[in-house]
Amino acid sequence: MFSLNRFRKPAPGLLLVYIVFLPGLLLLTPLPARSQSSDWSQTELGHAVDHLDPIAVDATLTLPKLIDLTMEKYPDASWLTALEEEAAAIEERSKSWTAGASQASLGYQSIASFRLNYGTVGVQVPLWNLGQRDAEHKLASQAETSAESQAIAVRLRVAGLVRGALWEIALAKIRYEQAQAELGIYQRLLATIQRRVELGDLPRADELLAKSELLQKRSVFTVAEAELMHSRKRYTSITQTNKVPGVYEENLAALKEYGQNHPALVAVNSEIDRKQAELNAIKAIGSGQSHAVAGLLSDEGVDYRSNHAEFFNVGVNVPFGGSAHAQPHIAAVNVELNKLIAEREQLHRTLEQAHHEAEHNLEVNRVELDTANEQKAVSEELLNMTQLAFSVGEIHLLDLLKIESRTQQAILYAKERAVMLQRDKALYNQAVGVIP
Repeated sequence: MFSLNRFRKPAPGLLLVYIVFLPGLLLLTPLPARSQSSDWSQTELGHAVDHLDPIAVDATLTLPKLIDLTMEKYPDASWLTALEEEAAAIEERSKSWTAGASQASLGYQSIASFRLNYGTVGVQVPLWNLGQRDAEHKLASQAETSAESQAIAVRLRVAGLVRGALWEIALAKIRYEQAQAELGIYQRLLATIQRRVELGDLPRADELLAKSELLQKRSVFTVAEAELMHSRKRYTSITQTNKVPGVYEENLAALKEYGQNHPALVAVNSEIDRKQAELNAIKAIGSGQSHAVAGLLSDEGVDYRSNHAEFFNVGVNVPFGGSAHAQPHIAAVNVELNKLIAEREQLHRTLEQAHHEAEHNLEVNRVELDTANEQKAVSEELLNMTQLAFSVGEIHLLDLLKIESRTQQAILYAKERAVMLQRDKALYNQAVGVIP
């Protein structure tokens, strides 16, 4: 069993061992991690599998600009354009002086036996019902507001996808670089052990054990590289670009919780208001549109019974008794309205849960980061002592490998928690509806 009590002052005869093996053991120290803004190209990092999804850092690209570029190619862009066109069409209809298309009629009748000819010309113009035009104006206004709100809500949704994809790459990159660093450590460890085996200082079994650990680390490296490639592919699929911002960390929003100004809530409320305006506009139609009618009758003929006169007629057609036919349409719109109200209530619950989780994850990762950094410092100190003990033959290789593995896990965990804390700030901003 490995124990710290086994670390003792080495005998003078072991100084030669220090001189021979200590330089090699110093190579076991992990390489410093690159900053987040470093080049993410696979060419720089090297690769285990002949599959490359390149990603390049663009220092001029900001997070808001990236979201704008993603919005331009996002599938919902055509739908948002159609909403704007619909709002414009409703506005144009509400400005019309008539409630619909006018109709013109022409007629001619000839009675040969009496040598009489009748010609008629008529026009029908649909009239706005009382309050109907105001209802149409209200509908047009709500349709425009709803289109704008939907665009903002889609932008928030796109921001969430971009945020998630960026931090997914950041975490995958940390794990990939750590796996690469560990692979290098175990390669150098194997080389050191092989030299000691050749000198007869270690048994052949230790070399095989070191090779086994190296192969395991190579497998971890390959899997980590694959996950990095997958995260890059997901990012390019969402954003339709292979460039990432140089800096995309976010400051924590000052909002303590989501409110009625949350873009998703504003969007669904605007849809409800629009549907209510549509319902009012349909009710204003009543039994149907009234029509103003004007016509001209001309009587021409050679018979003595012909009056040889022209008549001008004016009238109004008023529909009635059509409520039974309008009710199904009203009921259908009312179903859509109540469905939106139910969606709003469900959205409230979803946003409340998302806010609680984001806030809790933020608090947990703050505490975990402090613990992880402390654990990393302790593990690194223990590893240095273990390496020294192994160099003078005070512990077995298996003990060194255990401490090495635990130390690398502590290093990776600390790196992951640092990235997760920055990611959780972005996710908290997403939960309260803050758009970069």
